[in-house]
Amino acid sequence: MVASSRKIVISGYYGFRNSGDEAVLKSILTALEQEGKRSGIKFEPIVLSGDPSWTSGIYGVKAVHRMSMKEVRQAIRDSDGLISGGGSLLQDATSPKTIPYYVGIIRLAQWMGKPVFVYAQGVGPVNKKMFYPLIHGAFKRSHYISVRDQESAALLRTMKMDGGRIEVVPDPVMGLPLPTGAVSKFPAEKPDGLPKIGVSVRFWDEDRAELAGIADGLRKLAESRNVHFCFLPFHLPDDEAASNYVIERMGDVKSLGSKITTRQTEDPQAMLLEVGRCSALIGMRLHSLIYAASQRVPLAGISYDPKIDNFLARLKTKAIGTSEQVRPERLAEELAHLLDDAEGWKADREPLIAQLQSEASRPARAIADYFAQKG
Repeated sequence: MVASSRKIVISGYYGFRNSGDEAVLKSILTALEQEGKRSGIKFEPIVLSGDPSWTSGIYGVKAVHRMSMKEVRQAIRDSDGLISGGGSLLQDATSPKTIPYYVGIIRLAQWMGKPVFVYAQGVGPVNKKMFYPLIHGAFKRSHYISVRDQESAALLRTMKMDGGRIEVVPDPVMGLPLPTGAVSKFPAEKPDGLPKIGVSVRFWDEDRAELAGIADGLRKLAESRNVHFCFLPFHLPDDEAASNYVIERMGDVKSLGSKITTRQTEDPQAMLLEVGRCSALIGMRLHSLIYAASQRVPLAGISYDPKIDNFLARLKTKAIGTSEQVRPERLAEELAHLLDDAEGWKADREPLIAQLQSEASRPARAIADYFAQKG
């Protein structure tokens, strides 16, 4: 069967070296390729990126600058449709400009008569209700709507969206595979015999109370047993600075018999592999927790945003701390428990994780089926 070719524009927070968002893009590209083969569709992605040359070099796809409206308009005009997502695109917690931008891209495609597919978005928080009609209008005219949690679906229903049109799916990154030859391409550190704990932190509160609590908790764990703390900065360079803050506050753990290293990479699948090499993980970044779950690594989350709690709830667990408070004693106890009962943690959550992974490609399947029916 000769595959029919379809150009599809992908809009999201791409090209900013944020491992989580880059993992979302890689997951979408991978799922589109797989589902396209199944349906006889060859997708030709065009990514709206903050750094088009970097995005093209990493993923081997065409990219245009997301802020060049001339290039964006041309890309959409020449395309067969638009994917909006995934990630937390429609929220106003980080900036009041975020929602107007992403809604504007959707409406531009709709004005040009292109089908729009909302791909596993995390919607909210939306604190300014003036944005409700903007989101409702854009989604009402979209051909397919999927969100990554029930909370996003509930928020859309408060915006008068038809709940029957909203499909709740896992975050796309749950379906991200390790690359072929990953172990040889990204070799592991020399074995040291110590259980490795992945640590993913970020700046959030100005007083950095949560980072201080994390640092003190990791120090307490090192005082009770020898471990290898592996810091994993997901968003460079900010997370590297946050990691260094925690490392400095932890003090000299080497004298206690423990070890600290940092593993940096801009390749999402390489980071996935690094997480998979951990014995447990403590994470603030959502996608550090998603990576851990997908690789069956016992995890503990620190919540600074509802999206953390929403994902942990799908694993039948709760955050062990928040951006307001992280109790060092509890953190140390939880990590020790995860190390001691890793197999129990995996057994309890295997059915949940397997289901999330099996459903992660549903949006890509819906998009491929749409174009297959169009012929």
